[in-house]
Amino acid sequence: MSGNGKVSIQDLMATSGVRFGTSGARGLVADMNSEVCFAYTAAFLDAVKAKDTAIALAMDYRPSSPAISAACGAAIERAGLSFDFCGAIPTPALAFYAQESGLPGIMVTGSHIPFDRNGIKFYRIEGEITKTDEAVISAEVVEVPAEGQTVELPAANAKAFDAYVARYVDFFGPGALSGMKLGFYEHSSVSREAIHAILKGLGAEVISLGRTEEFVPIDTEAVADVDIERAHAWAAEHHFDAILSTDGDGDRPLLGDEKGDWFRGDIVGILCARYLAAQGVVTTVSSNSAVEKCGAFSRLALTKIGSPYVIEGIEGLIAEGVAPVVGFEPNGGFLVGSKVVRNGRTLAPLVTRDAILPMLCLLCAAREQRIKVSELARDLPARFTASDRLQSFPTEASRKIIAEFAASRDAIDRLLDGLAGQALSQDQTDGLRISLAGDEIVHFRPSGNAPELRCYAEAASAERAKELVRESLERLKAKLA
Repeated sequence: MSGNGKVSIQDLMATSGVRFGTSGARGLVADMNSEVCFAYTAAFLDAVKAKDTAIALAMDYRPSSPAISAACGAAIERAGLSFDFCGAIPTPALAFYAQESGLPGIMVTGSHIPFDRNGIKFYRIEGEITKTDEAVISAEVVEVPAEGQTVELPAANAKAFDAYVARYVDFFGPGALSGMKLGFYEHSSVSREAIHAILKGLGAEVISLGRTEEFVPIDTEAVADVDIERAHAWAAEHHFDAILSTDGDGDRPLLGDEKGDWFRGDIVGILCARYLAAQGVVTTVSSNSAVEKCGAFSRLALTKIGSPYVIEGIEGLIAEGVAPVVGFEPNGGFLVGSKVVRNGRTLAPLVTRDAILPMLCLLCAAREQRIKVSELARDLPARFTASDRLQSFPTEASRKIIAEFAASRDAIDRLLDGLAGQALSQDQTDGLRISLAGDEIVHFRPSGNAPELRCYAEAASAERAKELVRESLERLKAKLA
């Protein structure tokens, strides 16, 4: 692309490799140059018909995020609009500020993926864009100037940060966490300042753990062994009530109990939905089946993996008159589809993934019930999940393998021979979810954000679920060697 004249987003996807995944447009930093980012932003503004308004713009702490933000800002100004630069804040903080201010929003973040990649998330005034919006943006043809593809970023407006902190301090109430000693693994999360302010506003004692200025790609669905070991060591040393962390942009939580054992994100979602007395719950097909077996929710919808699909499910339940409605993903990101009222306080909807709300709900639940955080899930059905992935694994190779298994139950049985029972049924809502004899599940799918093949498993014990994931991926690697 020359950077001069008309640019087709469809062509741009093919030539740059930057395209929509499960959460915004993402690609290698080397490919996300000013022309590409300018074009995507211009296409978004055309698609949502942004006129006579400002655009809320924020970013995470990735080294590449300021340059990408500068290109987004240039496209906004080129369209005759202004941008309200909110600085480095969590993705849900940007989304909440845009929603409450009646503005479209743009968040520059790659979430949990490695620092050599990045991304851009787009928000209509009504909230996060849908798959339909993505299709409209992808069909756009926009003008990209040869010069002026970036602008200088102004000083950040602190209103978005302040509104996000007030959202949770007001809902839970000052003193809600008084007496709790919490460890906060900050690493390079852009949510670290906001989480400190919220926890202190709620009366907790907060001990900072592991802040770094180098970007750390925390994946809350596949927690690294080093982070598992760190949490156990911190818990033994400090005797915390809990340990908190998030991914890079603060939309996926990582909550550890007093022993330093990290909760699975879908269990966090179930417990949070129950604390908020949700009637309708939307989650992905890969979530722990305890969400259905626990019997706590009157309506349950299962979707493909990715927040746009969860959002569509939330909208469907709301249209049916179900309330309150929430959604979550196995990575722990939690969405509030309709207002929640608890103890006379109202929580406004926020239909984008958020990390801090589910962690606060679990901490408050433990304090209100006078139990340890590790005891919160004791009454849930004994179903345990695990997940991991093969990295640097081409998406087309993932699809080929999944198609082979989907076409032949014998191929599945050969892969899992001696490891698990026979395949009984399969679900192709997203990838291939295989129900096995012995009430176990193995699920394969290509990542929507990176060249990875993900594997999920469910069993009657945590160790068995981990074994299923580990051995399944090892066998796949051997098969392809």
